[in-house]
Amino acid sequence: MNFETLSYEKKDFVGTLTINRPKALNALNRQLLTELGQFLNEVDEDKDLRCLIITGSGDKAFVAGADIKEMEDLDAAGAKEFSKLGQDVFRRLEVLKVPVIAAVNGFALGGGLELAMACDFILASDDAKLGLPETSLGLIPGFGGTVRLRRYVGMGKAKEMTYTGDHYSSEEAYNFGLVTKILPKADLLAAAEKMASKISKRGPVAVGIAKMAINESGDLALDAAMEMERSQFGAIFKTEDKNIGINAFINKEKPNFKGE
Repeated sequence: MNFETLSYEKKDFVGTLTINRPKALNALNRQLLTELGQFLNEVDEDKDLRCLIITGSGDKAFVAGADIKEMEDLDAAGAKEFSKLGQDVFRRLEVLKVPVIAAVNGFALGGGLELAMACDFILASDDAKLGLPETSLGLIPGFGGTVRLRRYVGMGKAKEMTYTGDHYSSEEAYNFGLVTKILPKADLLAAAEKMASKISKRGPVAVGIAKMAINESGDLALDAAMEMERSQFGAIFKTEDKNIGINAFINKEKPNFKGE
């Protein structure tokens, strides 16, 4: 993979993607979003990938937001198209077959927070700042922020965060459920790698199905969500990983899952 705005490395079953525009605080421009979409298409074909970490280059920002300079001359049609590009790429990330951990190592504002929320969960450094400041520019979130934020923090808090455009510390974001863990900055990536390694040792088929079930159940009525869960629970009994996992448990061994 060869991208100008992204760098990627993989060790064992864990991949780490770094947003790499440090001079622009990793701001999301059209090139970066296009390359991210291409990356996701390629990485989704990697059968040896079991967990993905996304972080930002440099020591100031995960992603500071969308590239405002690139947005300056957009008309209404161009803005709608730019919004669709970001929404489509982040949706592609959200439904990636493997879990994705956002390692937020600084500013995650606007499009940066929208990117983090499209991941499965967020680990943040103790100096991180998160928020949706678009209204302070006379704008609204355009990459899924008005949709995903309420699912993380509830209707009232989502409205407060969006209307005020305030920035929040990682501790505040943890307290209202946006961040799952806070780490010292020096320990953030190692903690994300440790968690990703643990996930990669679980049954990859089971983890992928669990991700799908959790993501989709929120849009279903309770009975329909339960039906989906039991259907997927039944389907997983057809997999080789199920046999490996159960036999290892009975024999007091560590399972060596194949992802089949």
